[in-house]
Amino acid sequence: MQLIAELGVNWDGDFDLVKEMMEESLHAGFNFIKFQAFKPEAVAKHPESKRIFNSSITAKNVNKINSIANDVGIEWFCTPMYEDAIDFLEPFVNFYKIREYDGRDIIKNKSSNIFKKLIETKKNIMISSEIIPQQCKFYNNEQIKWIYCVPKYPCKLNEINFSIVKNFDGFSNHCPDILAPMKIIDLKLDILEIHITSDKNKDFVDNNVSFDYSEMKEIGKYAKSKQ
Repeated sequence: MQLIAELGVNWDGDFDLVKEMMEESLHAGFNFIKFQAFKPEAVAKHPESKRIFNSSITAKNVNKINSIANDVGIEWFCTPMYEDAIDFLEPFVNFYKIREYDGRDIIKNKSSNIFKKLIETKKNIMISSEIIPQQCKFYNNEQIKWIYCVPKYPCKLNEINFSIVKNFDGFSNHCPDILAPMKIIDLKLDILEIHITSDKNKDFVDNNVSFDYSEMKEIGKYAKSKQ
């Protein structure tokens, strides 16, 4: 199983913190770090919009992020939420992720501009969906990995339909109950993504869906025991 630590908007643009989070993820047995790339207007209505945007990967900070990841020795990738982000991400990442919101049209057999551009990169793409993707015309595309995701922040354990997860390649977690990722590990999917935080007692924006370092280590240890 490939383990992904989603830093999301929990690092506040603090490069010392992002290095710490990368190191903790590596030590916990995680394979990849994931970020997001979005424009300021995407979060303009949020009361902490400026702070959130500090955690976005941009053309200005992408080299720094890549340098830190190389120093730590962990691979990173990103969810681009607008087309131009792919241009500055392309030299650095080996694959991408499409968030559940942007994946809704793809499930309906519509090809968005972001999707078209990502397909042209010839790199692997993870697509989050709450809907079983077998009826989608893109289902058998060799570039695509389908990720089950409940689009609630947070979602409850009983809102995850574990009976359908075998129809997906992986799972993206938004449930604060550690039993959720543990159940996914038991089901032996190929990919597990969790949000992480350095401190649950602080006010990081994604803390309500995130696991701290000790929980991340517990998840990593459990995944290793099931190999």
